[in-house]
Amino acid sequence: MTDTARIYRVGGGEALEPGASPAALGFKAYNLARMAALGLDVPPAFVLGTGYCADPGSVAVATWLDALSWLEKATGLRFGDSRRPLLLSVRSGAPVSMPGMMETLLNIGLTDETLPGLIRVTGHPRLAWDAYRRLIAGYGEVVAGIDAAAFEEDLDAVRQGEDERALDFAALRDLAQRHLATYARLADAPFPQSTQAQLQAAIQAVLRSWSSDKAIAYRKMRDIDDAIGTAVTVQRMVFGNAGGVSGAGVGFTRNPSDGDPAPWVDFLFNAQGEDVVSGRRSAQGHERLAAVAPAVWDELVTATKVLEREFGDMQDFEFTVENGELFLLQTRDGKRTPQAAARIALDLAEEGLIDTDTARERTRDLDAAALTTHVIVAQDGAAPTVLGHGATAATGVASGAAALDGAQVEAFTAEGKRVILVRRNAETHDVSLLDAADGLLTCHGARTSHAAVVARQLGKVCLVGCDALRIDEQAGRISFGETHLEPGALITLDGNTGTVYLGALKTEDNVPKELLARLDKLHGRGAA
Repeated sequence: MTDTARIYRVGGGEALEPGASPAALGFKAYNLARMAALGLDVPPAFVLGTGYCADPGSVAVATWLDALSWLEKATGLRFGDSRRPLLLSVRSGAPVSMPGMMETLLNIGLTDETLPGLIRVTGHPRLAWDAYRRLIAGYGEVVAGIDAAAFEEDLDAVRQGEDERALDFAALRDLAQRHLATYARLADAPFPQSTQAQLQAAIQAVLRSWSSDKAIAYRKMRDIDDAIGTAVTVQRMVFGNAGGVSGAGVGFTRNPSDGDPAPWVDFLFNAQGEDVVSGRRSAQGHERLAAVAPAVWDELVTATKVLEREFGDMQDFEFTVENGELFLLQTRDGKRTPQAAARIALDLAEEGLIDTDTARERTRDLDAAALTTHVIVAQDGAAPTVLGHGATAATGVASGAAALDGAQVEAFTAEGKRVILVRRNAETHDVSLLDAADGLLTCHGARTSHAAVVARQLGKVCLVGCDALRIDEQAGRISFGETHLEPGALITLDGNTGTVYLGALKTEDNVPKELLARLDKLHGRGAA
């Protein structure tokens, strides 16, 4: 058996096995193992190596049964047990970072039979019904191919404008029953009540997601070899939707837009990680977490310093807080703007976390042209019209024709126009459209959602969570309050301030002279 077609154990007191490498486990699982070795709290997991991706059909239940038995012993829970059920997340992870391009499934192992056991173990019926409705919808979308909009309609019918995190267990029980009926109707089969069948289908779906349209498009854009494949991490669930001091977050150890050396975190109380990264929900900054749970925030800040010392770079990490206990679920080198790349390398060298040769290598292609950004300047005549505000996920200024879909992006670019992609959610299936546009504006989404991360990586201006923005797909127009715009209308995104303006505004170059001076000194160059 090759190292890439093996099953590995992570956490649970296990040392990293011989043959373990990023090529075999994917970077996500390999870094999980490194975090566990550092003493950080990582839920135990087993990993199907990247070699299985070449032939997903070869992965049978017998392939992973022994590893599942180990995971049961490591957690003291049993998969499919009606009294103390083990629930699992099933995640992708390639040897290179492909944020949001492949699938994840949460809460695998919940059924009509195991749900009472989860209530018994946790004493939390709301958590159980919330997890169940999420599983049915996520499984329905990823495994059965049901349009997510069908489950969103169920949610809208139950919440009636209320925040879903405020729904009580009775409402969530009603929602789960609606989802079961929706699944049966659209999949032409009942939702699977066999936990082994759920896990097998989830593993197969994650492996198949390597060949999804968006994953293929991303690899083509980034010149990534199709043959490297993805690993699959099967990990004990921890619950950010357990109420109280529980929640899910995504963050960077430093600001990925400007390199400021402070954690940059999006967090949602009473939520699961997909709420933050999917781009379908808007998240908050870390301030509320720090105010409500200062001990958790202090522990997280300490963990960010541990991660930077171990990995020698700014990290993009995911975490869950369950009843006041912090769990680290992922870390990787974070995507960043050129300005942030320069400052982070310089600061890390000054802090002694990397040597000067490494700093020079990381900044060798960064010059005045690469670091120059655009800022809006005073306009001729009347002050520009402000349409709304959003959270800045990627800085800069971009003006262009508002486009609502792929056909409009193609038509406007064919006319030689710059384009701003305007969407309801910040989702990664828009990656090819985003590549053709100059900016992304969304109604919903977090700064750390996968689509925002990709926008930053591609150098696109990105504003998410614009509360004033409304999109009427039927009428084919967008609105900001009382201002209604047709597709093709010119708008400007100011990623420096988070402002959306009507029309194309005048800009000027902004050269970061102090940053350039530090770079020149590092590289022994004369003044620019």
